[in-house]
Amino acid sequence: MRGLFISLEGIDGSGKTSLREWLLSNLIGFDVITVREPGGTVISEKIRAILLDVRSQGMTSSSEAFLYAAARSQLVEEVIKPALNAGKVVIADRYLDSTIAYQGYGRGLDLRFLNTLNELCTGGLRPDLTLLLDLEPLEGQQRRGTAAPDRLEKEGLEFQDKVRRGYLEIARLQPQRIKVLDASKNLNEVGEKALEYIREKLLEER
Repeated sequence: MRGLFISLEGIDGSGKTSLREWLLSNLIGFDVITVREPGGTVISEKIRAILLDVRSQGMTSSSEAFLYAAARSQLVEEVIKPALNAGKVVIADRYLDSTIAYQGYGRGLDLRFLNTLNELCTGGLRPDLTLLLDLEPLEGQQRRGTAAPDRLEKEGLEFQDKVRRGYLEIARLQPQRIKVLDASKNLNEVGEKALEYIREKLLEER
């Protein structure tokens, strides 16, 4: 029996990683694994280091998109597909919607090109459920505090606002898959709402 694939999306500082860990602790009775993008495999982590390094300033938007796709392709083949085939619940901290939101709405790359790239690098594998943590960019920046920003976090509030609006447009176009969570609420409230959506999806899959 195939497992369940859940992705977590949102701007930087929206709480995806915290929610991922919360769900890992609270999805009782399920065999759950979590992954992050870019990363999750030896090769993908090396690509992550290049993408987030503040010294990678000369990177073009197209190169950025291809690198994310390469990291994702490795993760899908090496980790996600085998886990789903083994009946596990896979929770991904970012997946294909990040490419559309960041490189599409944020960078201005052609959306059709990016959708094709996503299809190629994932073999058409889409999440069963995507939880979008929606948050004002300024609050996301404040949450990150004094931590040194990575290359994308250094893009600033205007860029994060474009990404946020992109995410909300993607959610509007795909309401069956993407559920929007108010990430300004505390973690337990966000987590309980996320669990509600996950339980609904599990019932649908039976």
